[in-house]
Amino acid sequence: MQAPESAFRLFGKVLSRRRSSKLVITALFLGALCSSSSAQNDGEWISLFNGENLDNWIPKFTGFELGENYRNTFRVEDGYLTVSYDEWPTFNSEFGHLYYDQVFSHYLLRVEYRFIGDQVNDGPGWAFRNNGLMLHSQDPRSMTIDQEFPVSIEAQLLGGNGSTDRQTANVCTPGTHAVFGGELVTRHCTNSISATYHGDQWVTAEFEVRGHQSMVFRANGETVFELEHPQLDPTDPDAQALLAEGAPLMLEAGFITIQAESHPTQFRKIELLPLTP
Repeated sequence: MQAPESAFRLFGKVLSRRRSSKLVITALFLGALCSSSSAQNDGEWISLFNGENLDNWIPKFTGFELGENYRNTFRVEDGYLTVSYDEWPTFNSEFGHLYYDQVFSHYLLRVEYRFIGDQVNDGPGWAFRNNGLMLHSQDPRSMTIDQEFPVSIEAQLLGGNGSTDRQTANVCTPGTHAVFGGELVTRHCTNSISATYHGDQWVTAEFEVRGHQSMVFRANGETVFELEHPQLDPTDPDAQALLAEGAPLMLEAGFITIQAESHPTQFRKIELLPLTP
């Protein structure tokens, strides 16, 4: 299947963060329209990672311009998309995000991931065996240079520490809120009901995303979290900037990103099935 044209390519290759933010929002929703059209006409699985290189992916690190792969963090090793810290002597809040260069709205995202190795020196304690997929993420061109996390709904991936319970497929909300069980929840992170996966085992996670209506998270085939009506947090400065430029309160679409938060992680499969709205 031919994927919809990249939202990045609609307006040329990697634009400076200084370009008009209204243009950024226009790109975001044109991309969403392309994705919705694809869902209606095709409905076939798309491999977002080809196992060979990082084509169609672009990095953004805190403190660095869009496109700079700081310390060669994101790379392909042995056919795996790898978040590596072997070129990092220490960590100083240079959080990274690897963006797939297309906007999606209604889809099923499936990834196979595992945590490996040791956390980089000075990585925060909470980031031990911690990674994530940012869903409905803001356009990276609308991020400030020092912004740590894109406004998004984070599907948090956690690995076990070998002894205590540590759920995966949790939800965190940088610059956003969502409805859980009929209640608008404003706390930053909420745990799922998943099992704990210790060691370096592979885990399959699925995320069923239906625009601004709902998201369902699954770990190894079990439904572990459900939310509704993802939306911008009007009290958050980064979300306020998006709202000021005309972004709607409800999150209907956005980019998909992979995090780099200080612990090595590998992905051997990243695939997406467009769903009919």
